[in-house]
Amino acid sequence: MEPLSRISSMLETARDLTIEAARDASYARKTSRPLPSAQLKKLLDSRSEREVLEGLRRVVTMSYRQPPSQTLPFFTHVIKNIASPSLPVKKLVYIYLLQHAEHEPDTALLSINTIQKSLTDQNPQLRALALRVMSGIRVPVISQIVSLGIKRGAGDMSPYVRRAAALAIPKCYALDPSTEPQLLEYLSTLLGDRQYFVTGAAVAAFLDFCPNRMDLIHPHYRSLTRKLVDMDEWGQLATLRLMMVYARKCFPRRTRKIKKQVTTTTTNSKSTRSTKGFYDTESESESEQEQEQEMEEVMVLDPDLELLLNACKPLLQSRNSAVVIAVVRTYLYLGNRSYLVTAIGPLIALLRSASDLQHIALYNIVQVCLSYPELFAPYYSHFLVRSTDAPHIWQLKLELQTLIFPHAQPRLQSLILAELSHFSHSGSLDPALVREAVRAIGRCAQSSATSPKTSARCLRLLLAHIGSADAHLVAESLEVIRHLIQRDPDNHRTTVVRLAKHLDVATSPQARASIIWLVGEFAGLDPENNIAADVLRILAKGFADEAEPAKLQIVLLAAKVYVHYLSANPPPEPPKPTEEKPSDSLLGEYQDEGGFRDPHLEHPQELEPEQKQPLHPVQALYEYVLLLTRYDTSYDLRDRARVYKALLATPSSTQLASLLLLAPKPVPHAPSPSETRKDYVLGSASLVIGDEGGVGGLKGYEDLPPWVKEGQEPDPQLREEAVSTNQYEAAAKPISAAQQLDVASSSRPVDLGPSPTRSPNGLGSGSSSAPKKEKTLDDWLEESGEEESEEESEEETDEDSEEESEYETDSEEDERAGLVK
Repeated sequence: MEPLSRISSMLETARDLTIEAARDASYARKTSRPLPSAQLKKLLDSRSEREVLEGLRRVVTMSYRQPPSQTLPFFTHVIKNIASPSLPVKKLVYIYLLQHAEHEPDTALLSINTIQKSLTDQNPQLRALALRVMSGIRVPVISQIVSLGIKRGAGDMSPYVRRAAALAIPKCYALDPSTEPQLLEYLSTLLGDRQYFVTGAAVAAFLDFCPNRMDLIHPHYRSLTRKLVDMDEWGQLATLRLMMVYARKCFPRRTRKIKKQVTTTTTNSKSTRSTKGFYDTESESESEQEQEQEMEEVMVLDPDLELLLNACKPLLQSRNSAVVIAVVRTYLYLGNRSYLVTAIGPLIALLRSASDLQHIALYNIVQVCLSYPELFAPYYSHFLVRSTDAPHIWQLKLELQTLIFPHAQPRLQSLILAELSHFSHSGSLDPALVREAVRAIGRCAQSSATSPKTSARCLRLLLAHIGSADAHLVAESLEVIRHLIQRDPDNHRTTVVRLAKHLDVATSPQARASIIWLVGEFAGLDPENNIAADVLRILAKGFADEAEPAKLQIVLLAAKVYVHYLSANPPPEPPKPTEEKPSDSLLGEYQDEGGFRDPHLEHPQELEPEQKQPLHPVQALYEYVLLLTRYDTSYDLRDRARVYKALLATPSSTQLASLLLLAPKPVPHAPSPSETRKDYVLGSASLVIGDEGGVGGLKGYEDLPPWVKEGQEPDPQLREEAVSTNQYEAAAKPISAAQQLDVASSSRPVDLGPSPTRSPNGLGSGSSSAPKKEKTLDDWLEESGEEESEEESEEETDEDSEEESEYETDSEEDERAGLVK
C-alpha cells in the first residue's frame, strides 16, 4: 500500500505542476484582456491561493499600464492578503502597497504591524523585502519605526538584509530629517561591513544622504578600495564617484620636475658643458636655459591615491561600459599619463557596442582626445567612416581624425587626407558629409603641428573643388581656403590670382563673395602688379546681375582700391579761402531784378582747365560703383555705400577710412566642434547633451571639486582601518559555535598584575598562549653569564656616580672658600 500512496502523491504533484506551467504559459494572453472590477475583487477575496495570486498579478499589471486612480478601488482587497504565508503573494502585495500608500495613508498604517512581524521572519529575503516596503511607504508618522527597523537590519546576520537597511537610510531621512544622528551611526557601521555586497549599497546611500561628510569615509577608505573589484556594477559606479570627490578633497596635487627622455638634447648639452670655459658666464646661462627646457613637470601620487588607481585596473575588463568610462574618468582627473595609457584600449573597445552606446562612447573618446590626442593615433583604424554609420557617428569620427592628424606619422596623415578627399567629392553621398569632410581638411591644414608640405597638399585638395558644379561644396571650400590664406598671406599671392580667374566660372553668391573679399585684402600688396583694380573693372560691368552678397563685397573692394590709390597719390592741399565781405556773399548772387545768379556762369574762363583734366580710372570706377548702388533695391547695400562715401568725402583725410577698411584682420581659427563641451566632466550626461541642456549643464550636474591646497589636507593617520563592531558580518566560511566560543575566550583581557609566578616575557605562568620550551645546559650558562655581566656593569655605574659626587663636593667647597675670601 505504501508504494501505491507514493505513486499517487507523485501523480498529484505532477498534475499540479503541469496545471501551473500551463497557466503561466497562457498568462500573457489572459492578461491582455482586463477583467471586470467585480470579478477581480472576487479573485482577491478568494480563499484559493492560486486565484488570489492571479488577481494580484492582474491588478499589479493594471497599475503599471493605467493611472493609480484606476487601481485604487482594490486597495482594501489587496491589503487583506498581506498576512498570507505565500512569498509570491506577499511580494505582489508589497509592490502594490508601495505604489498606492501615499493615496491611502490611513489604511496603509494598518499594515505596519504585519510588516514589522516580517522583520523577524526566518527567510532573509522576506526580512529585506519588509524593510524595503516599510521605508518605501512615504508616511512621515512611521519614521521612528523605520529607524528602528534600519537599526535591526544593520545588525542582521544576512548581508541581503543589511544591504536593504543601507538603501533605506536615505528614504528614512526624507521622511524625517530629525533622524539624522541615528542614521549617521547606522551608515558608519554599514560602511565598515566586510561584505562587498553591503558596502556598495552603503556608499550609494552615503552619496544620497550626506555626500559632504568625508570624515565618515576616512577610516573606511582603504577597505572600500580593496572591495572595489568584488562589488556589483552599481556599487562600483557609486564608489568610483565617491572616490573621485574624496581624492580631490583629501589629496593635494603635488608635482616635481624631471628631465625629458630626449637623447639628442642630452648629448648636445654634454658637449656644450665640456667645451665651455672656466669663466664663461654666457655659456653657463645658456646651459641653465637648456636644462630648464629639458625639464618637465610630473605628478607625484600619494600612496593612498596610488592604491585607488591600482585597484581600478581590473575594472577595465568589466562588461559594463559605464564602469569602464568611470575608470577612465578616474585616471584622467586623478592619475598621470602612465595610468591613462592603460585605459585607452578598453575605451576604444566600447565602439564595438550597439549604436546608442557607440554614440556615447565617441563623445567620451573625443573628450579624452582633446587633452591627449597622441594616445589615440595607434587606433586610427577604429575612426574610419563606414557606409552604415549614422550622421551623428561619422561626424564624431571625422572630428577624431582631425584631432589625431597633427600627432600621426606621415603615412597615417596621407591615409587620413585620402579618406577626407574621398568624402569631400560631391555625388551620391550625403551633402552634410561632404561639407563636414571639407571642414575637416581645413582643420587638418590649420593645425600648428602640420608641416608646410602637408598644408600645401590640403590646399590643393580644396582648390580642386572650385570647379565643381555643387555650389555648396564650392562655397565651403572657398571659406576654408580663405582661412588658410589669412594664416600666411605672403605665400599665397599666386593662390589669390588663381581664385580670381575662377570668377568667370563660379556661380555661387557665397563663393564669389569670398573670392572678391580675398582680392580686396590683397589690394595693397605690390601695387604695380596688383590685379585688384582690373578685377573691379570687370565686376563693375555685370554689377546689376550679381547677388546681394557679391554686391556688398564689390562695393567694399571699390572702397579699398580707392583708399590705396589715395594713400599712394595724396591730392594737393587746397588753397586757403580768401575773406569776403558779408555784403558780397549775401547780395552778390542776386540781380537787381531779384533773380538768382549762377557764379560759375559769370567766370567760365576760370573753370575750363579743371573740367578738361580727366579723372583717374580708379576714382572713376569708385564713383561709378557708388552711382550704381544708389539705385539698388537693397537697403543694406545703399546704406553701406553711404558710409563709404562719407568716409572718403575728403580725399586729403583718409586716416579714418584706412583704419576701418584696411585694419589687419585676426587670423581665423576653426576649433574642434567639441571644444564647447571641454569643461564638462567625462561620463556625464551634460557632455552628450552639450549646450542644449543649459548654460551650466543639465539639472543636477556637479562639477569636480578643486584640489585641496597642500597643508590643508586631513591627517593620513585618519585613514587607518577601524575595527568593525558588527557581530554578524558574513565571513568567507560559516563560523561554528565552538569557534565562536574560542574567539570569545581569546578576546577576554589578560590579567597583567603582579604575580609571584610571572614569567620574564610579561605573561603569567598559567597562560597558554604559546608552548614553553625546555631549557638546555647552554641556555642556563648563557643566562648566568648575562646576569654576572649585568651586575658588573651596575657596580661600575655605582663607582662612577660616587666619583662624580666627590668631584661635585670638592668643587662646592672651593666655591664656598672663594666666597669667604
